[in-house]
Amino acid sequence: MVLEVLEGEKTINEIASQYEVLPASLKQWKKQFLDNMSLAFDKSTVVKEYKDKIEVLQKDKDYMAKKVGELTLERDFAVGKLVSLASSKERKSMIDPKLNMSLNKQCRLLEGVCIPTQEHGNELVT
Repeated sequence: MVLEVLEGEKTINEIASQYEVLPASLKQWKKQFLDNMSLAFDKSTVVKEYKDKIEVLQKDKDYMAKKVGELTLERDFAVGKLVSLASSKERKSMIDPKLNMSLNKQCRLLEGVCIPTQEHGNELVT
């Protein structure tokens, strides 16, 4: 469509009517095409930009993976200490139904101080 507009054999309104699009959309697409037309001839710039973006995203991903690993180790350490220092009864008292976390997840984090059952919902069992 944009190429037809650039050829100039038909008006924008005729082309828009033919393809059932708004003339304003065609004008916008023409402008975008003309603004970015040089990219078709200078692929190295586009490729470099994408490679740079990929490199940044890879660094972000690596940082996040490292952070997740660190936090997992810290959580495992804290849970291990909690299990060894606190009795089952003490851990059970730490469960907070008002917390924005399921009872099941709280139980798993506190190392099995409750057993979710289908008959009774999440109930605390020692």
